[in-house]
Amino acid sequence: MAWNEPGGNGNNHDPWSGGGDNRGKRGGGNDQGPPDLDEAMRKLQDRLGGIFGGGKKRGGFGGDGGGKGGSGFFIVLVVLAALFWAGMGFYTVDQQERGIVLRLGKYHDTVQPGLQWNPPLIDEVVKVNTTRIRTHDHRSLMLTADENIVDVDMTVQYVVSDPMQFALKVRDPGDSLAQSSESALRHVVGTSEMHNILTEGRDTLALQVQERLQRYMENYTTGLSISKVNIKNAQAPRQVQDAFDDVIKAREDEQRAKNEAEAYANGIVPEARGRAQRLLEEANAYREEVVSKATGESSRFKALLAEYQKAPEVTRERLYIDALQEVLANTGKVMVDVEGGNNMMYLPLDRLAEKQPVRDSAGRSVRLDENTLRQITDQVLEETRQRAPATSSGLREGR
Repeated sequence: MAWNEPGGNGNNHDPWSGGGDNRGKRGGGNDQGPPDLDEAMRKLQDRLGGIFGGGKKRGGFGGDGGGKGGSGFFIVLVVLAALFWAGMGFYTVDQQERGIVLRLGKYHDTVQPGLQWNPPLIDEVVKVNTTRIRTHDHRSLMLTADENIVDVDMTVQYVVSDPMQFALKVRDPGDSLAQSSESALRHVVGTSEMHNILTEGRDTLALQVQERLQRYMENYTTGLSISKVNIKNAQAPRQVQDAFDDVIKAREDEQRAKNEAEAYANGIVPEARGRAQRLLEEANAYREEVVSKATGESSRFKALLAEYQKAPEVTRERLYIDALQEVLANTGKVMVDVEGGNNMMYLPLDRLAEKQPVRDSAGRSVRLDENTLRQITDQVLEETRQRAPATSSGLREGR
């Protein structure tokens, strides 16, 4: 039966309303009705006002107990927010890096590797790698001091030596390095000749560019340190490369010819000087020998003259014997002519010298030497004189 039919429940009310005595009231008795949205919103506003200290103190559900609970909840939120904020400040700096601390946008400190902490939202940390070797390549056409064009390919190796200057002093250190490399290279190439740049002057060119580029980096406070500058290639432009190759080959041939000529001169000149010095020494020695020999002969002649004046016959005989001995000593055969006889005495001195050793009276072998032969010759001559004194005297007078 419907709720509004006559004789139903006798109250002629909807199911959500109360009894007859509580007609027009909501929530009265044991009857259930739909939720009141306005009442729920008021209760929520009262609770939020109690948490933030702006609500009314009511008894029951919105009384003092609700205000104390809201204050504790707020403290918990504050503590959690503080812990989260503090945890955001921890960070790690790698061993190859350095940390640049900016406090409210201003440089504050440089931190070392390890675990660090800085207040977040206040400090900003910029990490800079200070050990990695960075490379910049540069290539361009340049004019040399002798007004030739050369194509130079260069590589610059550098590291960050001052992280604070690298991060804060210059807006773009890499671009500053590129512009400075161009300037330093053009200055050095512009003061050098092309021959030196293309041949043995590359090492010197690299050192000069490195020194000048390092001065530029220090003046610009970029915080960069130039480790090495390498000139990878230096050549003439491609359009005239063949002509320059011919020129280089001609210069190399010229230098080789000069070196060969110098080597030949270094070998000939000392040898000629040595021969000239040797001739001078031989001439001086011959002069000394002739002078000394002449001096000795004159001294011997003076001494012989003194002896001859004392005993002319004996001295003359002795001179004759010495002359004969000197002549016979250089010949192998001696012929002795004896006056009054038909035979000529023959002394085979050459054969006597070539014979086998003879034995003496004691049985020992004796080899005939020059002195022995002279003694034998003297004995033979003496024997000949004794046998034919007249003949010997005739021979002497004839001579």
